[in-house]
Formats: sequence, C-alpha cells, structure tokens
Amino acid sequence: MNEYLDNARRNIQRTMNSSYHSLSEVASMASSLAASTGSQLYSSLMSLKAQVIPSANEPISPVPSASELGTSTIPSSSQQIRLISVVCGFPKDIGMYPDYARGQFGEDAWFRTSTSKADALGVADGVGGWRVYGIDPGQFSRFLMRSCERLAHSADFESTRPEQLLARAYCNLLEQKKPILGSCTACVLTLHRDSGILYAANIGDSGLLVIRNGAIVCRSLEQQHHFNTPYQLAVPPPGQGLNVLTDGPECAALLEFDMQIGDILILATDGVYDNVSEDLLLQVLTHASGVTDPVKLQMFANSVALMARSLSFNPNHESPFTQNARRHNIDAPGGKPDDITVVLASVV
Repeated sequence: MNEYLDNARRNIQRTMNSSYHSLSEVASMASSLAASTGSQLYSSLMSLKAQVIPSANEPISPVPSASELGTSTIPSSSQQIRLISVVCGFPKDIGMYPDYARGQFGEDAWFRTSTSKADALGVADGVGGWRVYGIDPGQFSRFLMRSCERLAHSADFESTRPEQLLARAYCNLLEQKKPILGSCTACVLTLHRDSGILYAANIGDSGLLVIRNGAIVCRSLEQQHHFNTPYQLAVPPPGQGLNVLTDGPECAALLEFDMQIGDILILATDGVYDNVSEDLLLQVLTHASGVTDPVKLQMFANSVALMARSLSFNPNHESPFTQNARRHNIDAPGGKPDDITVVLASVV
C-alpha cells in the first residue's frame, strides 16, 4: 500500500517543485505527467491516462486551458469565498467506454458550475444491475447531473437548497416523454459565497469529505438499506414500481457546514471510498491544503483517482469494502472494481 502512496506523493511533489513560465506550459506538463504516472501504476494492468476535464463551455484540446482545469469563471470579492475545482476519473471497463464523454466516467456522472451566488458540484453513480435488462445505467446518472447543472442557472435556484436542485432534476427525469429508466445514488452540494456555508444533499453511498489542518472535519452520511444496497433514485419500467427499490429525493441526508479558506473538499463516488481508506486520503490530500493553482490541484485529484483505480483491481488489498463486508459476515477479499469519479475542490 505504501507503494501507491509513495507514487502519489512523488506525483504531487514533482509538480509542486517545478517552475514554469506560462500556464499553458504548466498544463501541458501536467497532462504528460498524469500519463507517465498512470503507466507506472498500471503497467501490469493496462495503459491508462488520467483525464484533465474541460469546463462546460470549453472544447477538448490537447493542451488544457485554465478554464479547463477548473477555475471559477465568477469573479469574487474580498468578502466572498469560492471553490477552485478539478475532476479526474476512470470507467471500470475501459473497453465499454473507450471514448471521452463530458461529465461521465462509465456509469458515473458529475457536474460542476458556478453562479454569482454559489458554486455547485455533484456526482451520481448509476446502478449497474440495470444492464442485464438492456438498460444503460450511465444514461440515468448523466441525465440527472446535466439537469442539476442546467437548473443551477435558473432564476429561482436557491443556492442554500441543494436538495431542491436534486428533486427538480429528478422530476425532470420523470417528465420525459421517452422514459429514462434506471437508478443512481447522488450527492449534490453548493457553497454559498457570502456566508461561506457548504450545503449538501446525499442519497446513497457517494459522498463528500472536508479536510482541514490534516483532519477530516466534515463527512456526508452514507445511506444503506443493507450491505451493498444503497439508497437510490429510480425510474422503473412501467408496471414494475413495486418490484424496484426506489427512494425519493425527500430521503436525502442534508448537511450544513461552515467552510474556511484552505479547506479541501473531495466529492466522490463509492469507487473511491470502497477502495481508498480515509487514512490514505488524508495522507495525500492534507498536502493540498491552501493550493490555489488548478494545475497542482489537478495532480492531487489524479493521484487519488489513480490510487483508487489501482487498488480496486488488487486482489490482496484490504479495502474498506472488504472490511465492511467482513462486519456483515461476507467474504469479499481484495479491492472492488468500479467506476472512479473524483471532484476535488480547494476553498479560496
């Protein structure tokens, strides 16, 4: 396990110790470094490359721009705090999802956006069991996150009510003329700029952690009906409502927390939390405290995603999922292969 942590540390330190003359040169180096780190970690698995994700209105380009790396496009006053956010992830099955799709890693989906009042982030994890019925689980999660992103810019968006944003996006799903069937877990959050308060609504086993001064000071509440069966929003096939597990948006666990400059926020799907312990996350992300350069922050996100990806395929890894299964008298050794989505943000 120390091997993964050492790789992550070298990855981060190499970037932080380098001095560059322009942001485009930094971004180019960050992209190539992500590729080389992936080669080191996955030489025995497959050749992977960490993806630096563009923002909503930017095209994909070989050299990421500042906006592609997650800087907020909303100017902030000296009285306001804001988020600098970046994203990294991998689909579980690279062969099934060979092409990049904005806002999606396999069956996982995500969004991030900013308004004049708040920053908003979200992740959703499509429930893979639908695939045996010929339903793409990623379509459900992707539509939900895209709806959240769009609705965050509506005139009546309440930046202190992420649960309302989630509920409206879910209703949007239900109202489609051509039903979008499936289910997903979801975690949506907003950071109110003036008050500095973080608001979150979580359904299921995706979630967030806030790291401050080397300690986890806030975490979302995981919701499980029973082991490996999280709460989930769902749209069942017609006539099958009684046979499908469905939890409404009103079931979301709500959270409020006063954020401070220098805090690090990680929002991720269970592909991260099932494979990377909180201790490992702390050891890597504590060093991200106070980072305002999106390129450097991107390297921290890459390191977490790469570590989660590698550990998920390690049959000898004593994963959090394995430990939890053991508490339920279930034998599930090793990592848990899954889609990986990491949204990492620094409060500035």
